[in-house]
Amino acid sequence: MTDAPQTIHILIVEDDPEICGLLQRYLQRLGYEVSTALNRAGIDAAEKRRPVDLTLLDLMLPEEDGRTLCQYLRQTSATRIIMVSALNDIHDRISGLDLGADDYVPKPFDLEELAARIRAVLRRAQPEAAQPEPQGVQHYRFDNWLFEPAKRALYGKTGIRVALTGSETDLLLVFCQNAHHVFNRTELLARIHGDEKNVDPRAIDLLISRLRRKLSHEGRQLELIRTIRGGGYIFDPDDGNT
Repeated sequence: MTDAPQTIHILIVEDDPEICGLLQRYLQRLGYEVSTALNRAGIDAAEKRRPVDLTLLDLMLPEEDGRTLCQYLRQTSATRIIMVSALNDIHDRISGLDLGADDYVPKPFDLEELAARIRAVLRRAQPEAAQPEPQGVQHYRFDNWLFEPAKRALYGKTGIRVALTGSETDLLLVFCQNAHHVFNRTELLARIHGDEKNVDPRAIDLLISRLRRKLSHEGRQLELIRTIRGGGYIFDPDDGNT
């Protein structure tokens, strides 16, 4: 049995033919449409045929580093990205997430776990459809920012555009819809990851850190996301601007 819609298009960017073939056959059995690529040209060709919903991206590729391709995808595509790599050092994982990956899966991996992570990332990719914003609101304004969840982007009054990952978008949307409310890590994990298991609570701290850095582009002196003693967080924009 599968809950994978036939319309979901997954792209595998992997240079190992055995791993690529294994993944392709497995995901096709689950009902996904699957394309494969070795390089940027292959990525562009797959996207041109049909928009890619999720990309499984290897880091160690022969022609171009996977980190560079991750940045390229973030600039040119709305695809969600799961990095799949034999590099399993904590710094490699943090680097991958900082570059915009939605998840990071080390090799060797369990196929069922990978499928579960794919489902979780795809669920997070559609927060607006599952939970419509109140009264038809499509954007939020606070301090010097305009936040458009559907575009996964922040726009500053100076004209700067700051791209957000899927998880960053989901987190900021939770904060905007609940300004001045204190959340602990467990509550935020439940809002962002739902019933997904084996998520390290510290992942929220990393996500908060990344979002803070992006929100600092407009030079605000006080943090919009404040840490509350005891492990909580509060989104504290200027009153009347959300």
